[in-house]
Amino acid sequence: MAIVKFAPVSRWSKLRAPIAVLAVSGFLGAAVVAPFAMPSAPADAETLAFQERIHQKFTPAASDEADLVYTEVGVVELPDPAEVRKKQEAKRAAEAAKAAEEAEEAEDASGESGESPEPAESPGAPPKYSGGGSPAEWMAAAGIPEADWGYVDYIASRESSWNPNATNASSGACGLIQALPCSKVPGNGYDPVDNLRWANGYAMDRYGSWKAAYDFWTANHWW
Repeated sequence: MAIVKFAPVSRWSKLRAPIAVLAVSGFLGAAVVAPFAMPSAPADAETLAFQERIHQKFTPAASDEADLVYTEVGVVELPDPAEVRKKQEAKRAAEAAKAAEEAEEAEDASGESGESPEPAESPGAPPKYSGGGSPAEWMAAAGIPEADWGYVDYIASRESSWNPNATNASSGACGLIQALPCSKVPGNGYDPVDNLRWANGYAMDRYGSWKAAYDFWTANHWW
C-alpha cells in the first residue's frame, strides 16, 4: 500500500490566516469609524467666524453715512407705544417750559447788563461711540453670560453688524441692538456696553432668556 506523506505545516502558515482576518477586520473597522471621527468642516468654519467677530476690535467709521442702516428688520419696538408717547409729550412740555423760563431769566439778565444773551444749546442726539474694545469685551462688561454670546451675536450681527454707531436712516433707531427711540437706553444708546446692558434686560424681561429671544428672532426677523 502506498504511503502518502503530508508536507509539514510551517508556523508562518498557521499564523497567516488569523493575521489576514484581523487585517481585513481592521480595515473594515477603520472604514466604519473614519467618517464619524472626521471633524465637521462647516461647523469649524462657523465657530472660527464667530470667534473672529466677537474678538474683532472696533474702529469708528470715517463718516456718519457709513453708520446708516437702511432696513427696519430687527428694530426693537416699545412695548406700549401709547404710554411712551404720553411720557414723551410730558417730557417735551417740561423741557419747553424750562427753556422758556431760562430764556426769560437770560433776557432779564441781559437787560440788566446790556449784553446779548448766548444762544442756548438745543438737546441733540447722543454722541457717537469712539472708544475701542470688541464685542466679547462689551458683552462681558454688560454682564451677559458667555453661554449666551452666540445668541447675542446672531441678533447683533443682523441688527447692526456689531457697529455701536449704527443708526437707522428712517426711524433713528440706534446702537448694537437697534433701540427705538435711542433715548430709551439708560446712559448712551451708542455706547456698546450701555446698549447691551439694556438689551440684556429687555431679553430677560420680555422673553425670559436670550435663547428664547433668539428663537423669536429667527421665526419673526425682529424681537
